[in-house]
Amino acid sequence: MIDRDMESVNRDSAVGGGRRTPGGGWLVENAAVVVLGLVLLAAAAVLLWMTSGLTYYQDTWAFLMHRRGFTADAFLEPHNEHIVLIPVAIVKLLLAIFGMTSALPEFVVLIGLLSATAILVFVYVRRRLGPWPAVIAATLLLFLGPAWQVLLWPFETGFVGAMMAGIAMLLMLEREDRHGDLYACGLLIVSLGFSTLGLSFALAAFVDVLLGRRDRGLRRAFVFVVPLALFALWYLGWGHTAESHLTLRNILESPRYLLDGLASSLDSVLGLSTIDVGGSGQPDWGRPLLVAAVVLVGYGQYRRPGFSPRLWPIAAATASFWLLAGFNYIPGREAVASRYTYAGSVFLLLLAADLLRGVRFGRAALWVGGAVAAVAVTVNLIPLDDGRDQLRAQTVFTRSDLAAMNIAERQIDLSFSLTPDIAGTPSLIDVDAAEYFDAKRQYGSPAYTPKELAGADEVGRRQADIVLARALGIAAVLRPDSLLPVGPGCVTIAAGDGATRELRLAPGLTRIGLKPGPDGSFSLRRFAVGEYPVATAASPGGSVTLLRIPRDRVARPWHLQVSASQPAVVCR
Repeated sequence: MIDRDMESVNRDSAVGGGRRTPGGGWLVENAAVVVLGLVLLAAAAVLLWMTSGLTYYQDTWAFLMHRRGFTADAFLEPHNEHIVLIPVAIVKLLLAIFGMTSALPEFVVLIGLLSATAILVFVYVRRRLGPWPAVIAATLLLFLGPAWQVLLWPFETGFVGAMMAGIAMLLMLEREDRHGDLYACGLLIVSLGFSTLGLSFALAAFVDVLLGRRDRGLRRAFVFVVPLALFALWYLGWGHTAESHLTLRNILESPRYLLDGLASSLDSVLGLSTIDVGGSGQPDWGRPLLVAAVVLVGYGQYRRPGFSPRLWPIAAATASFWLLAGFNYIPGREAVASRYTYAGSVFLLLLAADLLRGVRFGRAALWVGGAVAAVAVTVNLIPLDDGRDQLRAQTVFTRSDLAAMNIAERQIDLSFSLTPDIAGTPSLIDVDAAEYFDAKRQYGSPAYTPKELAGADEVGRRQADIVLARALGIAAVLRPDSLLPVGPGCVTIAAGDGATRELRLAPGLTRIGLKPGPDGSFSLRRFAVGEYPVATAASPGGSVTLLRIPRDRVARPWHLQVSASQPAVVCR
């Protein structure tokens, strides 16, 4: 129930100071909502610009490659330890409508969910602190650069969707009526359908029902019982097969994990994060700020004892989120990880709203808060841009590697897969030839065309050559033979010229003979320009190497470089 003093805050002027001026007009009375709308448009524009040209990344390929059927397993198999029912359904719907040539539809869905979550945070905070603090909270969330993985990677719709539905559930519980409870139950089911993060909101619902039992009894228990019963059915059928990382050590260290998570979220919200885009670092500012926050809360309780009952559900959700994450910790899931920063920051903003509930902010305090938020947003654009650069680099690998597979499609073995040593990145480990070409025939591909590959970044062209060599099965067979090859198609490379002279090779068999002397080496390039990324094993002097290059979809020749201190004969 909203406190009476908060009702007076909401009747106050949009600037949080004096009363509204009679006849001030709709724009004045709804200035905070108008500003929120402009912030939402600006955030959407920034995120669309930052994600332009990006393609599918990492775990998204697990959905695209291995969940294309319409079986129960395709929807309900856990990903890591999470239920991903709704994210999988979203991917399937977008594939059916738009295909796989562009990831733009996924980015649009993600931005829509981020915007909806920010609006719900605005509503939640406005009920407690008034409109302008609510605008500040939503703005900080929309431009939360340290959470770049969530803001720029559509796979994280699971986290965002669970958070969105969970906050909506808390708002429905505040209605304190039958319809509100029914809506809350449905929203909690949706939250759990997005991600196991919904368990934290199930605990929040449990605490809310428990606290209200004196007035309304336990007949509201269905709000969390029904969703948890459905989750239990999923767990018995599919969820128990997920790999678990629960250990006694993780349990014992989870309180520290909780504190580090809160500290990291706090310095991220304020634009003070020192965690780099790779997730390395510590919440240097967050720890002392967290101590200061605890001291301020203690002082506030000394001055005016008693917390709002609405604090405890969100406090339970916050603590359980970090503790559950800590229980399943493995390297790469640090409390400061970018994808955890988003959820942690949302919880932190909601906690702050309940802790400050009933506080009236004057005009000066609001201007200071707005200035701090503006600085934080500006600073947080830096890690957001850094994250965009990392995803762009991964996009070059992805589109180049897939282009190479397309070129080699007629020759490639269907068991071929883009392992990290071949792909140049671990983000494509879920892509194998059989699944990829099946999906490509049905939905298209985000790969470069051969023309686009020829103009791509050098790192992409280089990696494409490596993928092509492995996919085509380019083989060099050594023949210990002192007789150098001869014939009309043979070319002699003088000693020491290997570093400066190259030969164009067409598909077929090439013989390379080295005169007696030290070992020599041969290397190839096709799309690469600055180097020869495909190397063969060393060939001893006085030997002949047979190099076989299969024919593929593109007429572009390979280029051979011979590195040897003695003359070599190449017969094409």
